[in-house]
Amino acid sequence: MAKLTFKTDNCKGCSLCIYACPKNLLSLDLETINKKGHHPAHIVEMDKCIGCASCAMMCPDCIIKVER
Repeated sequence: MAKLTFKTDNCKGCSLCIYACPKNLLSLDLETINKKGHHPAHIVEMDKCIGCASCAMMCPDCIIKVER
């Protein structure tokens, strides 16, 4: 099982990682606002992540770390 870690304070909420996920496991955390004033991305169901790292490769700010 893969583990995703997000640097949520640096996320600008662009949603590119959300569209890149082939399993549709990512979304914006609408209950949180980071220090930049954005809703950061987060993973909804970690146990279903396949560790493909498409989200991390798509992120322009390199906030996602994928561990397998």
